[in-house]
Amino acid sequence: MKTKIFIVFIGIVTIMSCNSKNTGVPEGEEHEEQSPEGVVMLNEKQRDALNLKLGVFQMRNLTTVVKTNGQLEVPPSSTANITPIIGGNVKEIKVFHGDKVTKGQELVVLEHPDYIVLQENFAEIANNLEYLEQEYLRQKELFENNVGSGQEYQLAKSEFNTAKAKYEGLKSRLQMVHLSPEEVKDGKISSTISIVSPINGFVNDINIKVGTYVDSKDIIFEIADNNSIHADFMIYEKDVHLLKEGQKVHFTVSNRPEEELTGTVFAIGKEFEASSRALHIHAKINDKTSNLISGMYISGHLHTDEKYTRTLPNDAIVTEGTKSFIFILDNEAIGEHGRDESEQAGHDEDDKSQLDEENHKGHAHGDNDDNDGEENIMAFRMIEVITGLKDDGYTEIHLINSLPENTQVVMNAAYYLLADMKKEETEHEH
Repeated sequence: MKTKIFIVFIGIVTIMSCNSKNTGVPEGEEHEEQSPEGVVMLNEKQRDALNLKLGVFQMRNLTTVVKTNGQLEVPPSSTANITPIIGGNVKEIKVFHGDKVTKGQELVVLEHPDYIVLQENFAEIANNLEYLEQEYLRQKELFENNVGSGQEYQLAKSEFNTAKAKYEGLKSRLQMVHLSPEEVKDGKISSTISIVSPINGFVNDINIKVGTYVDSKDIIFEIADNNSIHADFMIYEKDVHLLKEGQKVHFTVSNRPEEELTGTVFAIGKEFEASSRALHIHAKINDKTSNLISGMYISGHLHTDEKYTRTLPNDAIVTEGTKSFIFILDNEAIGEHGRDESEQAGHDEDDKSQLDEENHKGHAHGDNDDNDGEENIMAFRMIEVITGLKDDGYTEIHLINSLPENTQVVMNAAYYLLADMKKEETEHEH
């Protein structure tokens, strides 16, 4: 790649150099047009070859950028590890890996004799509870009328409350395994129970097979709601002081590097990881995108403090050593160039006469077209500037000397202008 860029660069500089010379002067008597110091003179052909663009300084909001990486995560409130309330044998699996499920949707059917025992116990307590309640009320009335004994009243009350508590407990257990207490009271006993999804989401993992026994501690399904996915970034200790909620972050996903997403920081961790000395920050993804999966690797840059300042595109700036430069349109340099040419012409009248004769011959043979594009000379002066923040292809510019408000600046190809100017200076030294 470096070789290709170098070849392209040599080609462009060669075009600029050849076009800047007077091709009508005989070999050995050639006098190149020398630009004023620190100035590049370009004709229309040369500017077209570089696709040169002019513009003015732009005021933009630049931010301090912190590079970061991390992965996509689903918050704990949007994930579920599902275990059976009561152990049993897998009779039927209703979903497949990757299926989208809704809250309350049936996932698996389990069967076991213990389910029958649970329902029988509930039915027995439910039927006996009515008798115990009536006996309690009767003993209460007798006791209050000083007819019955206090001991019998207390016994009836205790038995009723015990049965009522057991009834409510068994009723809750039936509801937890999605069995209807009312149907059980009516004698409808089932040997199976269903496990349903507690959230909307996608089935990420299935850890069971038909016929296997699962215990109450076994995780049989993992479900995650990817609609709640967010970006989890790692920020190192040196940059933590720049963080605050509401900041913007631009990032890409590893399998989609061409698509840049944006996010907004909504939570900042309060504890460093011991090994990396990094802090977790969490950002809401602002773009509506699909096919994002928890665990995907992401990399991006966080925008911290904003600064409204004078900027130029990065291609408008060239560095030489520790200094930075830009090129501005300088019409006055064209006048200086014209005066230099007049002085040179006074010393070379003989050469000029010979050149006129050669040009006359060229015009007679239709060579006038060779000078198309050689007119419309423009001069560009290199000036030193001080650069600051960089963000999104733009760089902050501080002027050492003030410039008029509407100064025209070369917005691209500054590197090639510098190279051409250095080449011309080297040639004149020899």
